[in-house]
Amino acid sequence: MHRQQQQEAPQREILEALRRSEGGRKGFMEVSLLRGRLTGQGERLTHREVDELLQEAGLGSDGQLHCEQFAEAVTRNAAKR
Repeated sequence: MHRQQQQEAPQREILEALRRSEGGRKGFMEVSLLRGRLTGQGERLTHREVDELLQEAGLGSDGQLHCEQFAEAVTRNAAKR
């Protein structure tokens, strides 16, 4: 139970950050917008790291990223490390 709560808190924080962002309000976000933010702001990720996260999260056929799936992929990836 404690472990589940530890994973849910970061996932919730990621979702909130995506929702505050221009593109994440409807639960989806343009991949190019997210990539620009992850590689250009804050703790910057490399393009390779972003590619790995996007591959894990999966993209819709329209090139949109589902924010909840992305948050799950990020927290899964962090738990592996």
